[in-house]
Amino acid sequence: MRFAAIIFISVLGACSYRTEIPTEFPTPPPAPAVTPLPKLDVKRDAELERQFADIAKAAKGRVGAAAVVLETGDAALLNEDDHYPMQSVYKLPISMAMMDQIRQDDHALDEQIGVTPADFVRQGQASPLRDKNPNGGIFTIRELIRLALVESDGTASDVLLRVLGGPNVVQQYLSQIGIEDMKVVNTEKELGQNWDTQYQNWTTPMAAGEVLRWLNASRFDVRPGTESFPDSLPKGQAIPAMGANELLLGFMDLAMTGPNRIKGLLPMGTVVAHKTGTGGAKDGITSATNDIGIIYLPNGKHLAVGVFVSDSPADNKTRDGVIARIAKAAWNKWSK
Repeated sequence: MRFAAIIFISVLGACSYRTEIPTEFPTPPPAPAVTPLPKLDVKRDAELERQFADIAKAAKGRVGAAAVVLETGDAALLNEDDHYPMQSVYKLPISMAMMDQIRQDDHALDEQIGVTPADFVRQGQASPLRDKNPNGGIFTIRELIRLALVESDGTASDVLLRVLGGPNVVQQYLSQIGIEDMKVVNTEKELGQNWDTQYQNWTTPMAAGEVLRWLNASRFDVRPGTESFPDSLPKGQAIPAMGANELLLGFMDLAMTGPNRIKGLLPMGTVVAHKTGTGGAKDGITSATNDIGIIYLPNGKHLAVGVFVSDSPADNKTRDGVIARIAKAAWNKWSK
């Protein structure tokens, strides 16, 4: 009995010294804020700038352009600080802002977002999402970004803006990376309601070039997902992490719009990651014919090009041709 009592007391004593389970856990440190790139030392080419000015005359409107070799700063500029309506070019900074929220774990590429007919842009505005899904549906953020960049889908862009929290969030992101001369103010739906609204969403050619430079330089890993690049991996192979910039630039390389703009006169097979923007016509004047993108040069360098043709009475072929000829002139100068 005495032995049993000793054992009982020993066990009872052991129970009184339980390991304490922590009830609070340290919060992981937040992702560092994005910051501007160091200022690029731009070296302007006067002869190429004269070529740009001569080419621009065909549009008979306002033309701005910036072409910059990202590795060297070699550049040719035309009206680089003037304001031009972006139209769908603004889907790129919207997508970049969403990728930054993914970097901060505020959202995820595979996050599913409900889209209803109330989200649809009006008929006449491009939206394959609306056309193929008249009752709406569920889409991942990855698919919304793909639709916005590859097919220039207005509904997808507006839903991304809604998930982000509105244009102000995109503007805050642009300010963080040092871009002040690019303004994202309205939704696509709002752009379709009033002719003057489009001019509130503007950029300078130089700011567009800086956005491309930041995109080309940014690095953080995401998982692309098989639906993004369905033919890129053998069946059953694990999906590797990739840079967020690679995902966006990969979508831009697949862009279905503007084949006769930056890409129009470049050698067959040239890789161009680009985003177009196109406005409507009123009284014979087209508000915007734009294209910005990164041309992958055969010498391994990257050429950022942004051309904006605004308030032009010229026809589609002429406006597209102005952009193509400016891009080709820059290619001829720096591709070797």
